[in-house]
Amino acid sequence: MGRQALLVLDLINELVHPDGHYAHVCLQQVQQRGVVARAAEAVRSARAAGIPVLHVVLGYSPGYLDWPYGSPLFGEPDPEHRLTIGTWGTRVHAELEPLPGEPVVTKRRVSPFHGTHLELLLRGLDVDTLLLVGVTTDLVVLSTSREAHDRGYRTVVLTDATATQTEQLQRAAELVLARTSELSTVAVALPPVQAPAAAQVPAAAG
Repeated sequence: MGRQALLVLDLINELVHPDGHYAHVCLQQVQQRGVVARAAEAVRSARAAGIPVLHVVLGYSPGYLDWPYGSPLFGEPDPEHRLTIGTWGTRVHAELEPLPGEPVVTKRRVSPFHGTHLELLLRGLDVDTLLLVGVTTDLVVLSTSREAHDRGYRTVVLTDATATQTEQLQRAAELVLARTSELSTVAVALPPVQAPAAAQVPAAAG
């Protein structure tokens, strides 16, 4: 396996915080599956192992000129434009807050590659394997898996740190993901880094 990077996909307040406007999309499954806590575990383990962590967030420019109007998936934007870039709604959940210097890529469509500089970052990091966590499994995770595959990356989906609207849809998404990705878990793909054992000091001769 070459150099890995962990992609944290759309774990933003509007989707995975109880106060999020779009929390109805998948929050129930996020909570039942413990996605935020497991994703946070993956982030900690990746950092400890020296694996780059990149955060992908959904957000739009003030005025929403770049909103996908007419999309049957996105529908009409909320009147308050809660997904304006830089607002609370587009920030990564506090349990996963990016460290200074960790890239945050803002996307405007389902795919994190579409219209972003994600691939430039990955090439600059000399990454060839992507570990994926986030929401939703059937949309951004699946889209990332497929596009990364076609761009020559190996992808590993940490399924216990993903969720979508229902468990049935989750299972269906995993079946499709297995066509282009390896399916794994946080504990298997990113085991906690063990601290080095303390050196043993020989007992003094009596």
